[in-house]
Amino acid sequence: MERIKKIQVQILNAFVDNNKGGNPAGVVLDADNLSDKNKLEIASKVGLSETAFVSKSAVADFKLDFFTPNKQIAHCGHATIATFSYLRQIGKIKTTESSKETIDGLRKIKIIGDQAFMEQQQPKYTSIEGKEAIILQSLGINKSDLIPDTPILLTNTGNSFLIVPVKSIVVLKKLQPDFEVISKISEQLDLIGYYIFTLEKAHTESDAHSRMFAPRYGIKEESGTGMAAGPLATYLYDILHIKKTKFMISQGHYMHTPSPSLIHVELQLENGKITNLMAGGKGMQKTQMEIELDYSHKKP
Repeated sequence: MERIKKIQVQILNAFVDNNKGGNPAGVVLDADNLSDKNKLEIASKVGLSETAFVSKSAVADFKLDFFTPNKQIAHCGHATIATFSYLRQIGKIKTTESSKETIDGLRKIKIIGDQAFMEQQQPKYTSIEGKEAIILQSLGINKSDLIPDTPILLTNTGNSFLIVPVKSIVVLKKLQPDFEVISKISEQLDLIGYYIFTLEKAHTESDAHSRMFAPRYGIKEESGTGMAAGPLATYLYDILHIKKTKFMISQGHYMHTPSPSLIHVELQLENGKITNLMAGGKGMQKTQMEIELDYSHKKP
């Protein structure tokens, strides 16, 4: 019996901005025979924030499972964009529409040129009553650093993120995250992480600049998060009353090692209310890795 199995992992940067920066994700094709334990081991060895595993599906074009280095998650925007960009590049997708099955149901995928867009759900908003002070403390900022009269809200379009509105680029830059506290709060509220944003313009024409912290999932800071940009766009529309249907969200500029990302979000409306949305961008293949799974310690 073969004791060492070699797994090919494609590395793509999703949400690249002018073909630069972006957020790297791993993509593993033909993952049907890999167990969840195998996938977690591979994702841990790849060491990126998320790795997507592509299998056959009876109800969609592809089944995708997403793993961070320490656990499985229901959805991942940038790994989805990386996967479908790659599938398009290698000729596995020839149409402008596709679909994915996940542990949380089905999602539509749209392909426009070299960009891929993923469907997200109607937003749900939950207040964080009584937790504002500890949330601000966990970021090293004060209430005066927030946009006045604008709430911190738990927002979910498939995954839950804490949307934190700060008043300037200066505040966004100076954040001092306490990852232990952020992780505890994320556990209590069942969050993927925090998504902090400002409307202040910097060096791009984006509608907002953002940073994302998700230490609960082994991600201190991420450079491009499609599943967080979606909730932010709905927040901009519903809470800040910016009544437009297309938003551009910049992320990754203010990391310790900057990796600028640009995420496009398009809201779908009925009678002025958001019914769902598509979030996406461009994915570029960068390199590949070979991961070895060792079965020698297992019984035959």
